[in-house]
Amino acid sequence: MGFFLETVFGGLMAGMLYALVALGFVLIFKASGVFNFAQGAMVLFAALAMARFSEWFPVWFGFESLLLANTLALIASAACMVAVAWLVERLALRGLVNQPAITLLMATLGFSYFLDGAGQLLFGSATYKIDVGLPKDPMFVLEGTFPGGLLLNKEDLYSAVIAAALVAVLTLFFQKTRTGRALRAVADDHQAAQSIGIPLARIWVVVWSVGGIVALVAGIIWGSKLGVQFSISLVALKAFPVVILGGLTSVPGAIVGGLIIGVGEKLSEIYLGPSVGGGIENWFAYVLALGFLLARPQGLFGDKIIDRV
Repeated sequence: MGFFLETVFGGLMAGMLYALVALGFVLIFKASGVFNFAQGAMVLFAALAMARFSEWFPVWFGFESLLLANTLALIASAACMVAVAWLVERLALRGLVNQPAITLLMATLGFSYFLDGAGQLLFGSATYKIDVGLPKDPMFVLEGTFPGGLLLNKEDLYSAVIAAALVAVLTLFFQKTRTGRALRAVADDHQAAQSIGIPLARIWVVVWSVGGIVALVAGIIWGSKLGVQFSISLVALKAFPVVILGGLTSVPGAIVGGLIIGVGEKLSEIYLGPSVGGGIENWFAYVLALGFLLARPQGLFGDKIIDRV
């Protein structure tokens, strides 16, 4: 029982990180109707900026404080992601208002390649580290309940708490603020939103900036765990099944979908992997997403699809 619970906890922690990346897809689609293929590249770009700025600032300004270096690097990286949002709106979205969804999707795909190249040009292509002080030592809990207790990774636990807090803040932002309601209105109908005075350009900059900040948090956490390397952009591939499972328009759905996939892939790898030669963790999420596309294409929490003739 103890080993089973350790596996479930590990899956929950991994699922929160998947959900954090998926959250970027949901936010941008929810507020602009654009499926952002550049989200993985944004995570990579943000992680590269954080890693390199935290290296450069102590050299440039002559201080040794890790906390100060990370704080300044975080501010500078956030500014970079806001600049990226402004470029997306200025160079791509402004000229594609009311264009078919496939046109906007292809624009984000092109922007993904642009960010990959810009990241290498500005920050380099080596593997870098991010040290934001997250504890990496394991800990034991429930020692009085299970012999030896349950082994948990502190870094995963702290990361999950950060992700959960970010999700709570964003949910309140979308539901309770005037800007959040404007974002939802723009997603429903660009022309109608413009007709009632909602500034489309500003709203798109805001939502892509929020998506960039989410990508920054995800990049910092993944970079702290794995190191900043170009394979981080592939993490977004695991976020695709998450948004399919939870629904493209649901922030809570991204969280639930991430948790289901995180736990499901860990349990299937441990308990079913040995009987089929292993590797289930690599494809479990995509098979599950395929099943949902066949049975419930809008996902668990997505808006119901209604066709009127």
